[in-house]
Amino acid sequence: MSEKKVLCASSAYEEKYYFNEEFSGLPEGIKEELKLMCVLFTADVGGILTLEFDEEGKLMLLTETDEGDLLYDEIGSVLKIKEIQREKEELLEALELYYRVFFLGQTVKDGE
Repeated sequence: MSEKKVLCASSAYEEKYYFNEEFSGLPEGIKEELKLMCVLFTADVGGILTLEFDEEGKLMLLTETDEGDLLYDEIGSVLKIKEIQREKEELLEALELYYRVFFLGQTVKDGE
């Protein structure tokens, strides 16, 4: 059984962006889009945003906050995640397919 794998993350606290180099095979345009999406998210609502694949290859957008962070917008983070999932649906699905094929070794059926 496989374990969870972080694709990228952004922190409003450290003002840093992390990209997992195991995904260096992704096109530069995709990497830049991920960076922009993560950094804008944390600049807008605060906290930490992590994009992580679960054991089945589903891409999860996870947020967390430091305890006592009064500036973190919890409601805004939920709304922003839903907005990203809606506006970036094609990108997120393509990343899931990439992960399932190149990391989990699954074969792709026609129509996927």
